[in-house]
Amino acid sequence: MLRGRARRGREAHAGTGDDPLDAAQERRVRAVLALGGVPQADLPDGVQQVRLRLLERAASGREAPRDVSAWAAVVASNLAMDWHRAKRRQERLGERLAALRQLEHPSGEDTSVLSVAVAQGLDELPDAQRQVVVLRFYADLPVRSIAEQLGVPEGTVKSRLHTAVRALRARLHEDEVV
Repeated sequence: MLRGRARRGREAHAGTGDDPLDAAQERRVRAVLALGGVPQADLPDGVQQVRLRLLERAASGREAPRDVSAWAAVVASNLAMDWHRAKRRQERLGERLAALRQLEHPSGEDTSVLSVAVAQGLDELPDAQRQVVVLRFYADLPVRSIAEQLGVPEGTVKSRLHTAVRALRARLHEDEVV
């Protein structure tokens, strides 16, 4: 799914020399995709898809997003949700944790019990709640940016965050992790 679009994006972008994402933005996009459930093998294609969408936006004559980093994180989150919906039954927790471990602990440290429990809790959240949690706490976007990028009121973002955090907290207490 992501591979075909990403390949077209690379072909369209070949030779221009201008990368629409800087290194920090690319790391953020990779993290958002990984936390959204995209397997590590598909992360480069997801990053390329975000680049393609930014280039398509520019080619269509629309102005660049005010905050490219926030826009890219939201696009990555949407791509992750699309992938997650299409592959929900095939997704394995091991792939997700491997992606998290490599992103958070490049030295190969083992993922803690808490990280495993949080990842499992994220899997159980509804898509809208998972999206705002990933954008707020992993992509480190402010509530206002999340609301603007998703096209919802700030109160909706806050409500989804509150509900999601409460559900995650209950899950961690239930599993006696915290």
